[in-house]
Amino acid sequence: MTNAPLEPNVTKVYFNQVLEQIRDLPALPVIVQDLIASVGPDDIDINVVTRKVMLDQTLAAKTLRFANSSFYGTQTKVTTIQQAITLIGVNSVRHVVTATALTGYFPENSCAGLDFISLWRHAIATAVCARVLARHLHVNQDYAFTAGLLHDIGRLVLATYFRREYEAVIAYRKLHDCQWLNAEREVMGVDHAMAGEALAAHWNFSDTIRFAIAGHHEPQGQKVHSLASIVHVANAITHALDMSGLEDDLVPPVSPASWEGLGLSEEIYQQVFLETELQFDEVSRVLLSEK
Repeated sequence: MTNAPLEPNVTKVYFNQVLEQIRDLPALPVIVQDLIASVGPDDIDINVVTRKVMLDQTLAAKTLRFANSSFYGTQTKVTTIQQAITLIGVNSVRHVVTATALTGYFPENSCAGLDFISLWRHAIATAVCARVLARHLHVNQDYAFTAGLLHDIGRLVLATYFRREYEAVIAYRKLHDCQWLNAEREVMGVDHAMAGEALAAHWNFSDTIRFAIAGHHEPQGQKVHSLASIVHVANAITHALDMSGLEDDLVPPVSPASWEGLGLSEEIYQQVFLETELQFDEVSRVLLSEK
């Protein structure tokens, strides 16, 4: 019996090809650009945000659902967009807007063998976990959620615009039972962290978010409590908790420096696991809903 080939018969992708494809992508909607560019304090005019959200039926419906979800634990029914944004803040509206816009940019079923819903479930779970970690670390929770949500955006770029090559990545990973990063590098010569960082630069995301996307698998050399380290740990936790729903999910290697560098006790990590699981279902139900 002959051994299966180590590498599918596809031509490797040059990083310049990825950059050219990314440069051809349309700009994000203005409201998404505005909200992502202002990650941090709620320094956008809430009335302006309210008017923009009200113009989009899907965004308006999801914002109301988010405000009325158990994630916020409100006692009274929120019935207007103004109420919702006042209650949950511009930062939370950013999460709704970003997820809604990006799920529309990368259509499902464009790459055979890739479960887009599972990929988004993992992204949302990582965002939730990163936010929980950030709260325990007393650092900006909104940066953490946004970076967690976007950390695997490069996989969507590669799977959508280099479909044949990424189908070969999927086949290679299944054959060798390896990490996505390893399969991408072996088959394509380009990995999703590289593609994600390039897309973040193209869409003018902050350097903080861009570095977190670039370093979420290899955060070595970044500062203690860096956003890359937080997302790196959150990514591993959510894979370990099997929150994507994939049967063949693998836990990526965890940097001991990042895990220990966060300085959290075993008891706190247990709390993080529990809080992530409790919050995930509600957040994913809202962000992945059709409208």
